[in-house]
Amino acid sequence: METIQVKTPSRSAVVDITSKVAAKLKEIGATDGACLIYTPHTTAALTINEGADPDVMDDVLTALEKLVPWDNAYKHVEGNSAAHIKSIMVGGSVQVIVESGRIVLGTWEKIFLCEFDGPRTRKVFLKFQGERP
Repeated sequence: METIQVKTPSRSAVVDITSKVAAKLKEIGATDGACLIYTPHTTAALTINEGADPDVMDDVLTALEKLVPWDNAYKHVEGNSAAHIKSIMVGGSVQVIVESGRIVLGTWEKIFLCEFDGPRTRKVFLKFQGERP
């Protein structure tokens, strides 16, 4: 298992981690297989989505804020229930195909860490299954 660290800039943010994941896969010599990408945090999430236009992920954050606003009658004493709910909605892991040493993504796709309770430094774990030289 490999680990990358991601610093998030604000309470709600999306950070493109595609190049960090690709660099780690290159470092370990991954050639062909699949990689599970997981974040062990209950107020962060991972997704694969549009990466060419940053407005798309801004719109995602705006929509999630409308669906799950911070100012609601939550019971959780820490005051970050909205972040926990958003994390559940988006999910804590993604999986990608690795072929000839490269991540297989659609033309516009990127891998994003979604921060819902930052700023923080987050861990992202990678578990590659497949061929190595």
